[in-house]
Amino acid sequence: MNIKEHTFCLKYGQGEMSFSIPENQLLHEIVGVDYPPLENVEEAVKHALLHPIDSPPLKELVKSGNKVTICVSDITRVWQKMPVVLPLVLDTLNEGGVADSDVTIVIAVGGHRQNTEEEFIQICGQEVFDRVKIVNHDAWDESNMVYLGKTSRGTEVWVNKLVAEADRVILTGGIIYHYMVGYGGGRKSILPGISSIKTIRQNHILALGPNLGDGSDPNAVSGRTRGCAQHEDMMETAAFVQPDFLINMVPTAKGEFAGIFAGNWVSAWQEGTKLADKIYGVPIEEKADIVITTAGGFPKDINLYQTGKTMDNACYAVKDGGVVILLSECADINEPPEFTEWFQYGGLYETEKALRENFTIPGWVAFREMECGAKGTFIMVTKPENAGLIRKANMIPVTNMEDALRLAYEKCGTRQPKITVMPQGANTLPLLQEK
Repeated sequence: MNIKEHTFCLKYGQGEMSFSIPENQLLHEIVGVDYPPLENVEEAVKHALLHPIDSPPLKELVKSGNKVTICVSDITRVWQKMPVVLPLVLDTLNEGGVADSDVTIVIAVGGHRQNTEEEFIQICGQEVFDRVKIVNHDAWDESNMVYLGKTSRGTEVWVNKLVAEADRVILTGGIIYHYMVGYGGGRKSILPGISSIKTIRQNHILALGPNLGDGSDPNAVSGRTRGCAQHEDMMETAAFVQPDFLINMVPTAKGEFAGIFAGNWVSAWQEGTKLADKIYGVPIEEKADIVITTAGGFPKDINLYQTGKTMDNACYAVKDGGVVILLSECADINEPPEFTEWFQYGGLYETEKALRENFTIPGWVAFREMECGAKGTFIMVTKPENAGLIRKANMIPVTNMEDALRLAYEKCGTRQPKITVMPQGANTLPLLQEK
């Protein structure tokens, strides 16, 4: 009897890798909803500014003489396409009587590096760069921070002076799944965006359980906010600032605008998360023996740091003790060094101990990847020179799909494994349906 084969082509670096699996063993192909992009983004933005959620229109919130600060994500978030949105926000502020000279854009870098002026243009667009003042937030510059109080969990709220002292604060950004605090966007413009490094660290350690050995907080996962201590602490921090208006976009799987959400900084953002669920949350009937996924090709698979989200998503699709094959070229395997150095501790317990003593986002990502690797067997298709670091990250390195599939069949524990393929591994979240 001839068994039909199903062939897939998954992105890898600048190219693709092909492989075939028997059709009778294919359990799921997990792809995001092919959601239609907005036909006229400019009109959609204008409509959102005029008809916001739980808020007066933006132009009614401001008046002549107001000092307005707009928080804009950094160069790592250029997919938010702010050069399309920001000119319309500035025009609306002008209609309300606010001059461009009274507007400052703060690049909400959080704990990331400072962005260059050339990157300001990439982030905001040439028109906006020419119209208003743009500055970097510097989380380490204590002289530029204002103290607002403490959250119920004891986080000291220090935020950028330009935000704290503005007459009106506007948040911008994009909403996709975030594997530490449920979703991006919204309150993240404040924390970590424009908060001090002290505030960021006190908040982010909440991504771990309360005691050494607990590992990650089980509620610090994609698509969940209820019970997530770090998210709740971020919301309290943003409430000290009380942002006046929010405009967030949700991207399609192809990076176009799926929706624009404007208005109240809480409820408009929450409406946006519903669309993110609709596009990127993919129901599955059962978990697979083998999951095959890709980080998405260049630049998403440029290094192991960027690959972490794909690893995390794959964990929701594979059985405990199952096998994940992950395609990630990692052309810059040793970048960023503040991430790769976290694999020196050897094991999960030792890494968690070091992380609690000096919490950093790169450290948490490294720890989370090691946790993923402990849930089953992770086989990573990558460049041969990456083998050393991949082993430290609790994975088996191979250089081609033939070796990856052979190993997966050997280690999955069944001769007829059920296989799930995730061609959009970085963005799609498998959601196991209750029977």
